[in-house]
Amino acid sequence: MRSQTVLSFRPSLRPSVSRAAVGVVVAALGGLTFAVALPSAQAIGRAVDLGTAEDYSVLGGQSVTNTGPSVLPLNLGVSPGSAASGFPPGQVGGDTHRADAASLQAQSDLTIAYDDAAGQASDASVGAELGGLSLAPGVYTAASATEITGTLTLNAQGDPNAVFIFQVGSALDTNPNSTVSLINGARGCNVFWQVGSSATLDTNTTFVGTIMALTSVVVRTGTTIDGRALARNGSVSLDDNVFTDGSCTPPTTGPTTGPTTGPTGGPATGPTTGPTGGPTTGPTSGPTSGPTSGPTTSPTGPTDGPTSISPTDGSTNPGDGSSTSPGDGSSTSPGGSSSTPPGGGVPPGDSSNGPPGPDLPNTGSPFDAVLIIGAVIAVLAGICLTVAGARRGRSTSST
Repeated sequence: MRSQTVLSFRPSLRPSVSRAAVGVVVAALGGLTFAVALPSAQAIGRAVDLGTAEDYSVLGGQSVTNTGPSVLPLNLGVSPGSAASGFPPGQVGGDTHRADAASLQAQSDLTIAYDDAAGQASDASVGAELGGLSLAPGVYTAASATEITGTLTLNAQGDPNAVFIFQVGSALDTNPNSTVSLINGARGCNVFWQVGSSATLDTNTTFVGTIMALTSVVVRTGTTIDGRALARNGSVSLDDNVFTDGSCTPPTTGPTTGPTTGPTGGPATGPTTGPTGGPTTGPTSGPTSGPTSGPTTSPTGPTDGPTSISPTDGSTNPGDGSSTSPGDGSSTSPGGSSSTPPGGGVPPGDSSNGPPGPDLPNTGSPFDAVLIIGAVIAVLAGICLTVAGARRGRSTSST
C-alpha cells in the first residue's frame, strides 16, 4: 500500500514543480526585459568636449578667407593648410595660427569632438526644416540635409546646463534673416551642430552654437554667430560677420557699487585767530594801552562736505548744499540698480522670447513601449504559473 502511495504522489508532484519553475523563469525574463527597455526611453545628450578647439572662433582645414570688418574674439587657425587672408580688415581678438603645432592640435581635438557628437544616442528625428520648431534639450538627428527658415527656438526649461546636439547627415543651411533663439536659460556654449558635409549661413542670420563641419563653412554678409565655425577638411569663408565668445564661462559684471563716499569734508576750521594785538600804547596823555588783542577766532568754515553716496539710489547728504558729490541722482554709478542685462534686451530665461512651436517630438524608440508592455505581461504570467503550480502541489500532497 505504501508503494502505491509513493507511485501515485510522484507523478502528480512533477507537473506542479515544473509549472512553478517555468513561472519563475518567465517572471525573471520579463523583469529583465523591463529593466532593459526603461533606459532607452530618453537619452539626453552630454556637452561635447572641444579640447583646444574651444579656444578658436574660426578653424579651417585648408584655408580661411574674410571680406570686411569681421570680428573674432578668440583665436583664428588653419591646418594642415596655411592660407588665412582678410585679417585685417578682419579683427582677431586672440592669436592666429597657420599650420603650426597649436592649429594641428586643435584640428585633432575637433575630430574627436566631431565623432563624440555623431556617436551620441538620438532622442528624436527631425526633418528637412527646423524653422518654426521649439525644442527641449536633447539629441536631434536629421538623416540628410536640413535647413532653418524663420526661427528655431531652443528651450532649456530653466536648466542653464541643458545641452542641444544636432546630428545633420549632410548639409546645414539657413535662409536669410533666420534666427536660432535661446529661451529659459539656454546658452550658446551648450549647442552643437555636427554637420556631415558643409554648412552655409545665409545673409543676416542670427546663429547660435558650435558648427563642426566635415567639409566647409560659409558665413554670408551680416550673419552673427554666438559660437564657432570649425571646418575639418575644407575652408571657412567670412563676409562682415561678428562672432561672440561661445564659452561657458561665468558672465562678467561691472563694479558692484558706485563710489562709497563723496569728498570727505570742507576745511576743518577758518583762520585760528585774528591780529594778536593793537598798538602797545597811545599818546602819553591818552589811554595807557590799546585793546589787548583782536578777536580770538574767526568764524569757522564749513564743518563737513558731502558725507556719503547711497549705492542704491545715488542720493547725497550735502554738508553745505553748495555742490553735488560724484554719484548724485543725476547720473548712474557703475553697478547701479538697473536690472537690464548688458547689451539690453530681455533677461535670460524670459519665456516671452521666441514664437511657440510644436511640442518636443516623441523621444525614444517606438519599440520601447512594446517591450515594456510585453515585460509586464511576462511578469504577470510568470507569477500566475508559479502560484498555480504551488497550489496544485499542495492539493496533490494533501490527497
